[in-house]
Amino acid sequence: MIDGRVPFVVTIALVILAAAFTADAQQPKKVPRIGYLNVPSLADVPARYEAFRQGLRELGYVEGKDIIIEYRYAQGKLERLPALAAELVSLNVDVIVSGGPTPTRAAKEATKKIPIVMAFDSDPVGNGFVATLARPGGNITGLSNIAPEISGKRLELLKEIVPKLSRVAVLGMSTNPGNSLSLKQTELAAGTLGVQIQYLDVRDSKDIEASFRGASKGRADAVLVLNFPPIIQQTLIPNLAVKSRLPAIYFDPGFVEAGGLMSYGASLADLDRRAATYVDKILKGAKPADLPVEQPTKFELVINLKTAKQIGLIIPPNVLARADKVIK
Repeated sequence: MIDGRVPFVVTIALVILAAAFTADAQQPKKVPRIGYLNVPSLADVPARYEAFRQGLRELGYVEGKDIIIEYRYAQGKLERLPALAAELVSLNVDVIVSGGPTPTRAAKEATKKIPIVMAFDSDPVGNGFVATLARPGGNITGLSNIAPEISGKRLELLKEIVPKLSRVAVLGMSTNPGNSLSLKQTELAAGTLGVQIQYLDVRDSKDIEASFRGASKGRADAVLVLNFPPIIQQTLIPNLAVKSRLPAIYFDPGFVEAGGLMSYGASLADLDRRAATYVDKILKGAKPADLPVEQPTKFELVINLKTAKQIGLIIPPNVLARADKVIK
C-alpha cells in the first residue's frame, strides 16, 4: 500500500529547496571596498584621483556599483596617516592603495594581511616595502616612479638650456624615502656629463633659504631638486630660484605651475591609472607577493616660459618642441 503522504512530503521538500535557492540568488553580491590613502586631499591633486578612477573604469568597474572607494587623506598633515591607515584596516577593505612612500609606510605598519598597492614609490626595496622588484614577497606591490634614466635626463636638459653648465646644486632631503637612490643616480649621471655636483641637504623648509645661499657661494650654474615630501611648499623653492637667477629643474610639474622653470619626471597620474590594474588582479585572486613592481613608462617635460624670461634665459627651440606642456 502506497502512503499518500509521500507525494505531499516530496512537494513540501521541493518547495523548501526552491525557496532556499531563490533566497540564495537574492543575496546581495559583496561589493569590493578599496581604501585610498594619501597625503594631499582630492582638491589638491584632482588629476591623480581621477586617473585612478579612470583606470578602474577602463577595467569595467563602476564606482558605487561594482566597487566602493574609501578615501582617506591627511590634508598635508603627515602625523594623521597612522590613524587613517588604521581606520581603513578597521573597515576591512579588500585592498589599500597608497599615494606615495609615506602613506605606504603607514599602511604597512597598520596591516600585514590586507594587500597594499603603491601608486608610486621612489625606492621600494630600500624602503623595506618589497624584497625585490621582481618578487615583492609580502603584502605590498605596485609601481615605482624612479627609472635609472630620469636623473641623467634632468641633467641633460639643464645642460641643453645652460650650455656652459659645470656646477649643479642638488637639493635633497636625506630623511625622505628614496633620496639616497636618487642622489646616487644623479651623481652617476653627473660623472658621465662632466658636471660637478654640490649636494645640499634640506631637513626642514627652514633650511631652503640657507641651501640657496650655499648654492650661490658654491658658484652653482643651476639647481636640480630631488623628490621632496608634501611638507615642502611648492612656491618657496621656485621663488628663491628666480630670486637667485638660477635655472632649476624639478621632479613634479606642481613646482613649475607655482613659478618654477621646468620639470621632468614620471607622470604620477599615469602611475595612479596603472595602480588600478593591480587592484583588479588582486580582487581576482592574485597575491601581491607574486606581482612584480613596475617602473614608469610615461614621462612629462613641463616648461614655464614666464620664469625663463624672469631670469633672462632663452629656452632652445629643440627643447621647447619636446615639452608636453608649456606655460606662457
